[in-house]
Amino acid sequence: MISLSIQNFGCRVNQAEAFLWADELQKKGIKLEKDFCLSDLVLINSCTLTHRSDRDVRKFIKKVSRLNPKARVMVTGCLVERVYDELQEMPQIWHLFRNAEKNNLAAKVLSLIDYQEKTIPRTRFFRSRALLKIQDGCSFQCTFCIIPKVRGRSFSLAKEDILSLGKKFIRQGFKEIVLTGIHICSYGLDLNPRSNFLALLQGVEELEDLGKIRLSSLDPRFLFSPLLDHLISSKKICPHFHLSLQHGSDDVLERMGRRIKVADYRRILAYLQKNSPQASLGADIIVGFPGESEADFKQTYEFLKQSPLTYFHVFSYSPRPETPAYSWRQIDEKKKKERSFLLRELSVQKNLNFRNMFLGKELDGIIIRKKGGQGEVLTSNYLKVSVPYCPPEEREEVKVKIEKVRTKETIGEIIPG
Repeated sequence: MISLSIQNFGCRVNQAEAFLWADELQKKGIKLEKDFCLSDLVLINSCTLTHRSDRDVRKFIKKVSRLNPKARVMVTGCLVERVYDELQEMPQIWHLFRNAEKNNLAAKVLSLIDYQEKTIPRTRFFRSRALLKIQDGCSFQCTFCIIPKVRGRSFSLAKEDILSLGKKFIRQGFKEIVLTGIHICSYGLDLNPRSNFLALLQGVEELEDLGKIRLSSLDPRFLFSPLLDHLISSKKICPHFHLSLQHGSDDVLERMGRRIKVADYRRILAYLQKNSPQASLGADIIVGFPGESEADFKQTYEFLKQSPLTYFHVFSYSPRPETPAYSWRQIDEKKKKERSFLLRELSVQKNLNFRNMFLGKELDGIIIRKKGGQGEVLTSNYLKVSVPYCPPEEREEVKVKIEKVRTKETIGEIIPG
């Protein structure tokens, strides 16, 4: 029996793609192996969002070759799309797949190997939640971003296909479905007839026996009143909203090509907090963008400090070739690290304050991890709660009472149903 290990780098879109490949390959009798050191084939879904992403993928390819020299290494994803010729020169790589081949990648893998189709015990691809890609690519041209170059313009999957996958995941026992894409808010704008993200959400929510829907990153430029109203009133959508803000200075946002003002951010965040006070509100923030002055950074710091955001992911700007900002005057790396540290410390404190709000309270969630008698619950509003005693299995819906809140940990107790 041929064994395969799938290794993901980067975004949830890559994870959603691999989620489907794993399912399709197992149907054909390919054994899914978590440990790449034990597998015959290693399929790497790569990322090229930052120079660190590039480095991590290349480093891992060499690691596989060193620790499992007999494995045949296949690589796909955005790094392949950007530096295909360079990767062809790496002796450790057996085969490369372009992004355009991803939709039929399982079949392409099977065409390269000798295998016997047979029924085997299925694994869950080590996932407690189903990841459903609804859209790919991006039609915007932010000056820092390489994604439109490597993934192309925004492309929406057919609503019927999305609903069909949703039904399949529900039958497989998933209690939470994560809708993901490169720019999910632009869903449907390229379809004929034209549709939109709100219409898709309403369709998914009608699926029979659906548990919860969680949304990946939302673009605040698309959060108009009808969509905002639906997000906070829906009984199916998790109260967890992650926004691609990027910065807190109007001048920097303009150079980034974001076409939005900080005042718009304040209005949207205030609306979400007022109408969904228990919701977790997250954001992506880029530090050290070319031309970012001390004043720009202070504006960002103060904006984040005063905002109702409960956490933020901080990224040091990484120059990407073939983007406009690549050739602009860069910020000193030391200064980037100093500013990143300050924002990450602020995020830790704000998240601690948010989690303390729920001390002694009961929240809905699902078991996302279990080892021995212990487990981890992910609440609907995005608290990861360690539970020392965990009778339910992974994927199961539970109620958890928050018992202790620490800087880096939340501890709770599962309430018997």
